[in-house]
Amino acid sequence: MAKQRKSNLKILNSKFNIQNSKLPLSFPFKEMVETLQNTFKDEVPAVTKISQRENRNPFLILVGTLLSLRTKDETTEKAMERLTKEAKTPEDILKIPIERLQELIYPVGFYRNKSVTLRDVSHIIIENYNGKVPDSIDELLKIKGIGRKTANLVITEGYGKPGICVDTHVHRISNRLGIVKTKNPHETETSLREVLPKKYWIIYNTLLVTFGKNICNPVSPQCSVCPIAHLCPQIGVAKHR
Repeated sequence: MAKQRKSNLKILNSKFNIQNSKLPLSFPFKEMVETLQNTFKDEVPAVTKISQRENRNPFLILVGTLLSLRTKDETTEKAMERLTKEAKTPEDILKIPIERLQELIYPVGFYRNKSVTLRDVSHIIIENYNGKVPDSIDELLKIKGIGRKTANLVITEGYGKPGICVDTHVHRISNRLGIVKTKNPHETETSLREVLPKKYWIIYNTLLVTFGKNICNPVSPQCSVCPIAHLCPQIGVAKHR
């Protein structure tokens, strides 16, 4: 079994040009996407749930994304449920005293800092964008506190525009599969824009985040139950289950 596994990996390495510096020429994205969609039919990340519940409200998606950074999905969802009962617009956020805002979003990670960020971002959106969240990555990145991951999620989940949101899961799995050969999320986004068919840009993050949390874990991934193990050369995997 082990010899057969190694043989399969050699074939994958050869087929997708993984051993050289070039990006893979023919990774089976369609098969991967369809397989993961069938595997995780009802499971989506917290921000996607917020998008679905709030009718793709760009501001609430922005808020949810900011709260979700370094925070478990369950915690983010509960914090958003409390917050949206009192605030759904930038103006609403600014009306809430900072202490109350902290109470509403606790215990998300760095909740004190995030409460300040929410107020600052809300103020900029009101002052510079007439209260409407920008619908382009370039404009969103002009707002202090918003990074590329957040900007991409807002335009994809909030505006339905093509974008590739790359977090630690997307970065890790894309490299593990040999789709890209990059050192950080920004490089991964740039490389994915070259090789990932545009029709999969929006769904890519949703699927890989769920896949990464449930099966393709950072340490000791569960390869024995992985639905796309036959597509994976296990790059960088030292130990697996």
